[in-house]
Amino acid sequence: MLEARCLTRFIRVAPRKMRLLADLVRGRKVNDALEVLQFSPKAAARPVEKAIRSALANLLQDEGAKDIDIDDAFVRTVFVDGGPTMKRYLPRAMGRATVIRKRTSHLTVWVAGDTSENAGEEETKKKRSRRKKAAQ
Repeated sequence: MLEARCLTRFIRVAPRKMRLLADLVRGRKVNDALEVLQFSPKAAARPVEKAIRSALANLLQDEGAKDIDIDDAFVRTVFVDGGPTMKRYLPRAMGRATVIRKRTSHLTVWVAGDTSENAGEEETKKKRSRRKKAAQ
């Protein structure tokens, strides 16, 4: 199994907001994740989508990636860390000031693809065994 990552830093979206989208796409196939992000109304969807596309491109640039089927690639891991916070001040009543925190995020995306010939068969076997367990 080959893996590739994309690290995007200093994104001007708060980490709390970006984690909502990271939770949506974690573990999904790349095509499904991109589709979910494309139709998401959140502002953080665009940077997450770009990072997934970049990680997929990094995966396909690997030497052993000739056998990888893009349809079988999946988002293995997504996590969001907080970046530096920009501090701005807003004047308030009676000569006071309030701090406005403009938070940034660091986004890390790992994409994995299986190079074995029976990668799709193994996944269907897992799904069948889950269905059997659920039916029992």
